[in-house]
Amino acid sequence: MRRSIIITVLALAPFLGVKAQDISQIAKSDPLVMSGAIGTSNTYYHSTGYRYSSPFQSNVWANLNLSVYGIAMPFSLYYTNSDFNFNYPHISLNLSPRYKQWQAYFGQSSMSYSPYVMNMSFNGIGVEYQGDRLRFGLFYGRLRNAINDDPTDLGARLPQYRRTAWGVKVGYGSQKHYLDLYFLRAFDSERSISEHWRQQVNPQENLVVGLRGYSRITRWLALSANAATSLITTDTRARRVESDKLDGWDKIFDARYTSNMRFAGDASVNLTLRGLNAAISYRMVQPDYTSLGTYYMSNNYQSLAITASTRLFKSIALSGNFSAQSDNLSNKQLYTTRGFVYAANASTRIGQVMVSARYNGYLQRQYDGTAHVNDTTRISRIMHSIGASASYSFQTENLNHSFSLTAAVNQNKDLNKFATGESDVKTISGGASYNVNVEPWQTDFTTTLNHQQSRGYSTKYTSDILSLSAARSFLHEQNLHLQATLTLCYNKMEHMRENMSLGGDMQVGYTLKNVHTFALSGGIARSNDVNIIEGQDLYNVTELNVGLSYTYTFSLFEIKRQSATPTTN
Repeated sequence: MRRSIIITVLALAPFLGVKAQDISQIAKSDPLVMSGAIGTSNTYYHSTGYRYSSPFQSNVWANLNLSVYGIAMPFSLYYTNSDFNFNYPHISLNLSPRYKQWQAYFGQSSMSYSPYVMNMSFNGIGVEYQGDRLRFGLFYGRLRNAINDDPTDLGARLPQYRRTAWGVKVGYGSQKHYLDLYFLRAFDSERSISEHWRQQVNPQENLVVGLRGYSRITRWLALSANAATSLITTDTRARRVESDKLDGWDKIFDARYTSNMRFAGDASVNLTLRGLNAAISYRMVQPDYTSLGTYYMSNNYQSLAITASTRLFKSIALSGNFSAQSDNLSNKQLYTTRGFVYAANASTRIGQVMVSARYNGYLQRQYDGTAHVNDTTRISRIMHSIGASASYSFQTENLNHSFSLTAAVNQNKDLNKFATGESDVKTISGGASYNVNVEPWQTDFTTTLNHQQSRGYSTKYTSDILSLSAARSFLHEQNLHLQATLTLCYNKMEHMRENMSLGGDMQVGYTLKNVHTFALSGGIARSNDVNIIEGQDLYNVTELNVGLSYTYTFSLFEIKRQSATPTTN
């Protein structure tokens, strides 16, 4: 009887939403467990000013987890309304059973590939083997669906072809030394959209080969490299390239006059010397490098990066990094842009005080390409960010105290000598917070104060926020939670307006018998224009929001392995 149940489960598994499960543990698992959760969340919003949200929003969801001999098959359903419009639920089914060193994929799945080759999920089938040294995998499936809306519809979406792909990966080695080879073939189906849309978009096909390797040569030196070559045809309807050298390859890749080959790769050297960790890496992505297995990839650039970290006197942690990037590798752009990023961080602990400081900078400059850069419009910009923070905690008999302070300065400045400074901005910010936990009351009190001042070419903006909050749990099981927050905010834009707002929020949560969870939240905020000279009712706004949610988790049916007696809740 048990064997027949297992065979039935494995036969039906491809049609169910099943995550990765170890099939070798089937005999040790419970024959049948059904559990899940249902819930709803509802919000109401009202404003006397501009409404940026619909008045009422409601969500209803349900999850059902069916486990048969340890193979989990989760189902889910989600409904939401937006401005009282119904959105149909999207259901995604997948199965990823695992047996010892083998793992299979059915439905919407994803596999680990080189980032230059593939980072998308696929809807299809696949299999992976992970041995002690040898590993391989292959898949076949759909990367994206066709969009073939009615061309007469004014709200029709941009068309796209159905894209299908298959891939293979093979690797050998250990954690100290390994080499992986990746192969991807992707192509668009021309007949997946109507003839009207085919005039606007071109079907593509792609062949990508990638290689990734790593070697720890010594205890202090490690090398790694990752490279890929992409052959892509941007229009499969273009004329074929006739060549004796290409005979026999058309089944893998059909070269046409819209085809091109591009390269992308990176390499790094990692050093570990007496507490110093450092790495040097170089990356280059040729212009127009594209893989149809990736969502998006920047190209036409090269970069060099250096990172380092260490400790001084066993108590001061230091780290820093520097990177330089340049585009226009083909020298066909009008201009060349180079950017430099640098950062430094330091932190230490002095008794109960934790102190940290950071610096981040970015420098961008523009140079000649196929055209000469005009000095009056040349891009030359620098951005600085300096910050520091300190925190301190201590305990008394019934109280736990914690303090924290933060400060930061950010500057964005145009270095062009002909610039007027209209885009320059400098921001100074600071904050302080205090939290105390009163153990006899089992209550937390928190106070925060934040200040920010931004100054531009002819403007000055100031913001101050004071917040007070309290949180406590009640009842014997501490299953009733209450939190309240009061916030006062003052904003001023020089020579324009001053605004002050006061708001209060409260959240109540209650858990009943560990399966029912109720949550009620509400908030009200009043914003007023306090400019004495020009008071405008436009800026006097009251906002109200209320939310109610409920979640019920259940164990519907269970057949335990030992007793094999059904139980219901």
